[in-house]
Amino acid sequence: MTTTSFETNQLEKRLTAHPFLKGMEPHHLAVLSESAESTRFEAGQVIFRTGEPATGFYLIESGAVVIEDTKHQQLPVAIDVVRAGEPLGWSWLFEPYVWEFDARAIEPTSALFFSRESLWQHHEEDLTLGHELFKRISTVMVRRLQAARRKFVLGQKVSQA
Repeated sequence: MTTTSFETNQLEKRLTAHPFLKGMEPHHLAVLSESAESTRFEAGQVIFRTGEPATGFYLIESGAVVIEDTKHQQLPVAIDVVRAGEPLGWSWLFEPYVWEFDARAIEPTSALFFSRESLWQHHEEDLTLGHELFKRISTVMVRRLQAARRKFVLGQKVSQA
């Protein structure tokens, strides 16, 4: 698929406006706009499943996605909800590069997708881009893990009562 300069310019504007990328260097935004692919999911549509190859990550622009554990439960257990302004997916960063959870749109959702292959290529060319993405995703990971811990602790206290 060939991207026109108009489309690239539009993608750069969308990336600049995305809260996850706020304050990122303009040349990094330009590189990311070359890798971005606009995508849309309908309510109920599965975005990825546990065990499938983690091929990249998404920046949610509108809508909401539930992250679910279906591997250890008979019924899906909601782990978190990812909303507009947030990234979805970090398994592309870590071996064995497979999704650890399912992700499903819970309302119509638009997102920008960045392929792992393209990001790794750019990472090799510009280590600061890779570092910046890793730093930003790590911040989100810590926040989500702390939220999951709080849910778990509260759930334990309720079940012990």
